[in-house]
Amino acid sequence: MSSLEGKNIVLGVTGGIAAYKACDLTSRLRKSGAQVFVIMTQNACKFVCPQTFETLSANPVAVDTFVREESWRVGHVSLAQRADLVVVAPATANIMAKMAHGIADDMLSTTLLAASAKPIMIAPAMNTAMWEHPATQENVRVLESRGCLFVGPEGGFLACGDEGKGRMSEPEDIFDRIRRYFEARGDMAGLKVAVTAGPTREAVDPVRFISNRSSGKMGYAIAEAALERGAEVTLITGPTALKLPVGARVIRVETTGDLLDAVTNTCGDCDILIQSAAPADYTPVEKADQKIKKADGEALEIVLRETPDVARAAGMMKMPGQVFVGFAAETQNGMENARKKLKKKNLDLIALNDVSRKDAGFDVDDNCITMITQDNVIELPLMSKKAAAEKLVARVVDIWRKKNGQ
Repeated sequence: MSSLEGKNIVLGVTGGIAAYKACDLTSRLRKSGAQVFVIMTQNACKFVCPQTFETLSANPVAVDTFVREESWRVGHVSLAQRADLVVVAPATANIMAKMAHGIADDMLSTTLLAASAKPIMIAPAMNTAMWEHPATQENVRVLESRGCLFVGPEGGFLACGDEGKGRMSEPEDIFDRIRRYFEARGDMAGLKVAVTAGPTREAVDPVRFISNRSSGKMGYAIAEAALERGAEVTLITGPTALKLPVGARVIRVETTGDLLDAVTNTCGDCDILIQSAAPADYTPVEKADQKIKKADGEALEIVLRETPDVARAAGMMKMPGQVFVGFAAETQNGMENARKKLKKKNLDLIALNDVSRKDAGFDVDDNCITMITQDNVIELPLMSKKAAAEKLVARVVDIWRKKNGQ
């Protein structure tokens, strides 16, 4: 039986030339056994008529907030409550701005606001300049932080004649993402996953510390991806400014020593350990009791010693059946260094990322990782950390199943 059989999909269609692709998506969803309920904006109706979607979905199409198919039900609330998944394809910059700021001035935006507790998938489609505009990118970050899933946009030739990122993903790709979403739900149920995230801090004096540029975004995205698949997640986090994933058990740490204690106390009770934290490698031999003052231009010397190797300590504790994952943040000789760490730290998989890139790695929203095991290398293209986390978690699940004979 299809994973979409009996699922209720609310499909929002906004005003863009890519609206015609939503017809194909509707057909694919219905053929898979899903019930599709289409909501169109007034502008969408200028590209495709509602009757087309009514024929393809075999359901009435909602356009006007105040027209009710069933007079005793409030339309936007009813559709929001009915949905197993809400998909907006194409999603214009306008509808994403409304979603990010809670504006509800038509049937679709009102339904999306009422569906805030439901999973929402967004397939953007717009001119490259509109997609790259800081306001749009900020809206994307806001929506991703609230758990919205993004598919695309893709690069290529656009309807306006420009070439660049902004083209809506193809219907078959969106359909495949929807299918994988439902297949993944619950496949990690019963698994205990520990995830480390963020930097650590090593105090120099009461107001200064040694740390690094890690924001924790990758680790938090991994925790959220595991939660979405039904895992019981423990997030061990260094200091970050990020919103905690809903449903995760959280252990806060400050120093690399704290991280070592948290990991060694947790890893024995987990099925999967994913170590994406960036612990400080050195700590001052002595911490000043008072704030260190400037000394009229004289050099300040701070003697450092190495901090514990947390991943190696955890690897020495690994038991049969457990899957341990590490990260290698490198600036040179990345593959060689990553393979050494894979063996030295007794890992099943290591994710290599080149942190010398300005568009990926530390303190940005995108990442470009290479997943390395003893016998396989999978290089992922540049993508959002959320998307990279989903692919990493999916690969880790495959490794765990194989390792445990499932």
